[in-house]
Amino acid sequence: MKKVVIGIPLLMIALAFFAFAQTSTPTPQATEVNAIQWLTWEEAMEAMERKPKKIFIDVYTDWCGWCKRMDASTFTDPDVSAYMNEHFYAVKFNAEGNQQLEYKDKTYSFEPSIGRSGVHTLAVKLLNGRLGYPSFVYLDEEQESLKISPGYKTPDVLLTELKAVVGK
Repeated sequence: MKKVVIGIPLLMIALAFFAFAQTSTPTPQATEVNAIQWLTWEEAMEAMERKPKKIFIDVYTDWCGWCKRMDASTFTDPDVSAYMNEHFYAVKFNAEGNQQLEYKDKTYSFEPSIGRSGVHTLAVKLLNGRLGYPSFVYLDEEQESLKISPGYKTPDVLLTELKAVVGK
């Protein structure tokens, strides 16, 4: 009888735990629907060949605290992600990455002699040599620079900027 008295409350606690755990975890589809569809540089260039549209480039570094804050707050905002996915190809670009990339028939790569710890020469090109993180680069449908926008942005500020670039 003592085992039954102890076992029933433990069973109820376990059932309650599993019930709450399942309802509080978002489904993968819900997360994907609300997220910005980030592309690599190469994926964005391929997409531009099929269907040109504006490109939003998040130029970041792994050590940048404000970049991480944008990832955690601004880029997870549902209004920002919905607008971004509809009107832009969104690219995450690590300014200290080491891959070789093509842009406008020129090859860009990591250059260790630039800056304190080196930088990717495409970041230098996209930011016109003004390296600061986070920075955002907007390209038009012909992959020409429209705007460079440095610094942390709240969701409302970024959404206003996105709409201004699109004209809607």
